[in-house]
Amino acid sequence: MGYAPPGTSPLELIELAQEAERLGYDSAWAAEAWGTDAVSVLAWLAATTSRIKVGSAILQLPGRSPANTAMTAATLDLMSGGRFVLGLGTSGPQVVEGWHGEQWGKPLTKTREYVEIVRSVLRREVVEHHGEHYDIPYVGDGATGVGKPLKLMMRPLRAEIPIFLAAMGPKAVALAFEIADGWIPLFYGPARAREIFPVGEARDGFELAPSVPVVLIDDVQAGRDALKPYYGLYIGGMGSRGRNFYNDLFARYGYEAEARTIQELYLDGKKREAAASVPDAFIDEVALVGPKERIAERLDAFREAGATTLIASTRQVEALRALAELAL
Repeated sequence: MGYAPPGTSPLELIELAQEAERLGYDSAWAAEAWGTDAVSVLAWLAATTSRIKVGSAILQLPGRSPANTAMTAATLDLMSGGRFVLGLGTSGPQVVEGWHGEQWGKPLTKTREYVEIVRSVLRREVVEHHGEHYDIPYVGDGATGVGKPLKLMMRPLRAEIPIFLAAMGPKAVALAFEIADGWIPLFYGPARAREIFPVGEARDGFELAPSVPVVLIDDVQAGRDALKPYYGLYIGGMGSRGRNFYNDLFARYGYEAEARTIQELYLDGKKREAAASVPDAFIDEVALVGPKERIAERLDAFREAGATTLIASTRQVEALRALAELAL
């Protein structure tokens, strides 16, 4: 699987995905943060490919109502000939409140309700849901009283479009195993995954699909250094001092002191110093870096840790080609 992180040029993603399809990859994924949206990119991607699955990793829950997400998923699936995979995630309070202008609320309850509504819409049920986060039809303050339960007008190509959840916290991971068809973990270290994450017993067909940065390079240290700004951003800058889920996850790996240092440096504007403070050992644990032989060894570790799919995050065509050869 191929993947382009937020901030990557959508045109670059299209070219990589087309090459991934030629190489026999199963799927290509697009993400969104507060730049390009994923849906537009995936629509273009589906139109310029013919076989490869197209997935969202992820669509942000606060960016769309559940009903709108279900319509979007049904439309992308129809237009792509049944190739869409719906990846969802709550994002974090910094983005939910600072970008989308929504209340953070209770993310576990919100996710459960959201997935329930999406599945109901895709099954073309008459949608009526009165929960803690979503009220359909709306009957709260200011309601006109004329809203009525509706069902999807179009007939989806598939009523059971796969839903993957991105999750990091123990309770969120457990929820993914309970209600989703797959789990997209970030910072997934195969050697310690089962002690870091509460990996449950997966149902038949459940996908464990970690998103893993890949750098194909002879100079391993140079490859690590190339990834440090990425990890520095997430560990140091994706949240506040009191609320950063990536920082919390990094600390669960045993890097409590480093987590504090990286965050302090990053939030004080010292981004280069923050990146330089990301330990080499952590990158070795959660990324694929180095020559082809080294990547092959690490790839085996992900397989042995239960990963059924690996979402390779790379901008290197050579890396895509090397992984395709190793997967044979």
